[in-house]
Amino acid sequence: MRTRSVRVAAVLILSALIRAGAQYTNQSPVVYVAEVDGIIHPVSAEYMTHAIDAADAAHATLIVFILRTPGGLVDSTRAIVSRMISAATPVAVFVAPSGARAASAGFLLIIAADIAAMAPGTHIGAAHPVAGSGEKMDEAVAKKAAEDVAAYARTLAARRRRNVALASEAVMASRAFTEEEALAASPPLVDVVATDTAALLQKLDGRTIARFDGSSARLRTAGARIIPIEMTLRQRVLSAIAHPNVAYILLSLGTLGLTIELWSPGAILPGIVGGLSLLLAFFAFQVLPVNYAGLLLILFGLVLFALEIKVTSFGLLTVGGIVSLVLGSMILIDSPVPELQLSLRVVMPVAIGLTGISLMLIRLGVRAQRQPPVTGAAAMIGESGEVVTEIAPGRPGRVSTHGEIWQAEASEAIPEGSRVRITAIQGLTLTVRRDEVPS
Repeated sequence: MRTRSVRVAAVLILSALIRAGAQYTNQSPVVYVAEVDGIIHPVSAEYMTHAIDAADAAHATLIVFILRTPGGLVDSTRAIVSRMISAATPVAVFVAPSGARAASAGFLLIIAADIAAMAPGTHIGAAHPVAGSGEKMDEAVAKKAAEDVAAYARTLAARRRRNVALASEAVMASRAFTEEEALAASPPLVDVVATDTAALLQKLDGRTIARFDGSSARLRTAGARIIPIEMTLRQRVLSAIAHPNVAYILLSLGTLGLTIELWSPGAILPGIVGGLSLLLAFFAFQVLPVNYAGLLLILFGLVLFALEIKVTSFGLLTVGGIVSLVLGSMILIDSPVPELQLSLRVVMPVAIGLTGISLMLIRLGVRAQRQPPVTGAAAMIGESGEVVTEIAPGRPGRVSTHGEIWQAEASEAIPEGSRVRITAIQGLTLTVRRDEVPS
């Protein structure tokens, strides 16, 4: 009886412990963590907004974006900022690890966040708009673009109670700030300097933050369960190929592959590779700011290469194709962000390679056109035969050639058994001449 009582007590205690543990687990804070490493473009915006949606749906305590970026598109940045502002979950942007940076568009993201954090040895800023080549734009255009972005930065900084003057200087004067400078400013540009995510959560525990709408929230991050948010397969593929240089190479390979397939029908492999490359390139162009004039110039250049086979231009079509290809490549991506521009180190090798391959194919095509026919009636011109019945002027005879007996005529008398050479063919009658050289 005593043993049974002990067992019952043990079961009750164990059940209580399980319920307490489950209750503790259910009440423990949850922190979502997403990592953004690269250019800010529509794929980045989609990933970050979906991450915020997931955190809101799970009623998470906090979502942390670990950010490393050289900048990106203003439109994508505005889309991310708008979602951050409306998020029910507090948003922290953490520039990490040491050595990372959040420049240009990344600076706006960190200014807009509920919590701005940096790791030691990182820097932010340098948000002045630039031309595609990385140089300053025309004075009037540059002033308009800079004033627009500066006003946006000042608005965000003011609502987040951060240093408005330094935020404006980061845009207007291209100033950049280390983590020490950003934290020591009065008021500061950032809220926390932490070595890693764990240290960041430890420092944020118990802190009261002001939301964008003026409300306040107290963070409880001690012992939080960290849930990483990964990109979907589609987002990973797009992020891999959504770099202008990669998309340009895919476009070049795709066009070249289909061109080779059209010149040599039945090769199959060039057509398959070309089709897949073009599909991936157009997939990437969905998220890149493409200048369609540049795309048309590239295609026009490739058409000029193809016309060189049919038209005698003494190389002018090839030169025009090269110029069109290079110019189209340089204006293919319509963006003022240097990181979204095509690099000459990629454009020139691709242009030279395509030119070399096209010239080789043109040479092969011209050589094939100059070769004598090997099939049909035209292929019989120049072939030899043997006279079966005597041929005389005005009186046709018969000739054996290619295993067949043909009617033949000649301008001279040719006796039976003589070797002849075919000089012309008219219907089913051959024109021959005596062939003195044994074949």
